[in-house]
Amino acid sequence: MPVSQDLVGQRIKTIRRQRGMSQAQLAHPELSDSYVSLIESGKRTPTTAVLELLAGKLDCSLSYLVNGVTTEQLHEFELELGYARIALENGAVTEARMRYTNLVADKNLTGLTRLRFEAEFGLARAMEAGGDLDAAIATLNGLRAAAGDAMTPEQHITVTIALSRCYRERGDLSAAVQVCEQILLGPVRPAWSDELVELGSTLLGAYMLRGDLLRAQHWSAELLAAADLLGTPRATVAACWNGSALAEAIGRTKDALALAQRALAVHSENGDPRNLARVRLSCTYQRFLLLPHEARSCREALHRSRRELAESSAGVADRARCELDLAHVELALGDFGQAIAHARKAHDLVSSTTNGLGADAQLLLAGAYAMADEPVEARTALDAARRWLEQVTPARRAAQGWRTVAEVLRKLQDGPGSVAAYQRALVSVGL
Repeated sequence: MPVSQDLVGQRIKTIRRQRGMSQAQLAHPELSDSYVSLIESGKRTPTTAVLELLAGKLDCSLSYLVNGVTTEQLHEFELELGYARIALENGAVTEARMRYTNLVADKNLTGLTRLRFEAEFGLARAMEAGGDLDAAIATLNGLRAAAGDAMTPEQHITVTIALSRCYRERGDLSAAVQVCEQILLGPVRPAWSDELVELGSTLLGAYMLRGDLLRAQHWSAELLAAADLLGTPRATVAACWNGSALAEAIGRTKDALALAQRALAVHSENGDPRNLARVRLSCTYQRFLLLPHEARSCREALHRSRRELAESSAGVADRARCELDLAHVELALGDFGQAIAHARKAHDLVSSTTNGLGADAQLLLAGAYAMADEPVEARTALDAARRWLEQVTPARRAAQGWRTVAEVLRKLQDGPGSVAAYQRALVSVGL
């Protein structure tokens, strides 16, 4: 990010006056006093050599003239950012949020545009990881508004990916789609890059949750073609990982597993811990769906993913999905008690959000209780699921939920209730 020349000029002027020097005294003999005047007013951009000369005459550091802080302060900021980053990556979300908050509140960071961006973006990620989606969204939108043109294209895309993801997890799919389409489907179509494929994959996920599967299929094919053209690990992982989720959604289980395994193989070599854990989670669950007889080994792999997610910057939604996957596997293995425990954990993680994972957790609980011959608890979970389903916006997701309600009620021998739930499923999709 460029350094504001206005701020540099102001610092030179302030220190010159503190030293009791005139512009002519500061300039002589190497520079003209008029040139110093132009620098102080922000109308001229001094070279590094000129800045070094002025720093020597003013008896201050070059770092202070350029950044407004001493070299020691700059080092301290970078060190603190490193500590915050490590805390977030290791799953110490509360500590990370505290460190990032303190950094953002430090006025001395104002002129350090790169470090301030890292601090604000890190704070948003810590908020997201802790489940505080509203705060994360506000911070990311504030960052986009304040930084504006100062952000590089790559930074702008990174912020947009995080913003869309937060909107999606909060259940605001229209906003999740819109922020991505503003970049990808604008008047001028940008050339594909790693960052844009990742943004496109985020958009694909929003299309899927919104129930727009036809558009999602066309978009996934374009992303896979773009990834093959680029031939880079980042693009390959993003396109294959999200393409796998789409293949599962439309019933192409073999393709889903193949794409997930390809993403995992590439990401295992150089991926960050958070996404590696998420890709491994996805791959394991796809394997379970295709090869249910491997449920025991899938359970072991899911427990590994669970540990990895807990020790990374993964958000509550990712951890909840892992608990739900474990619950499904335990049901298949006949351990209803463990299935119930995992489903409860998933619900606790997302109880304060409005996305569909809460409904998924309660539906799983209802099914597990029904299979365990505990009808009272099953009906209580179904009632909770119904309340969640009233909040689920995507028609397809709501329809799937009501269909599950119907199936559980059928197991509980409630014929009229089951029929009514099937009718709600049909209404959800406009039939």
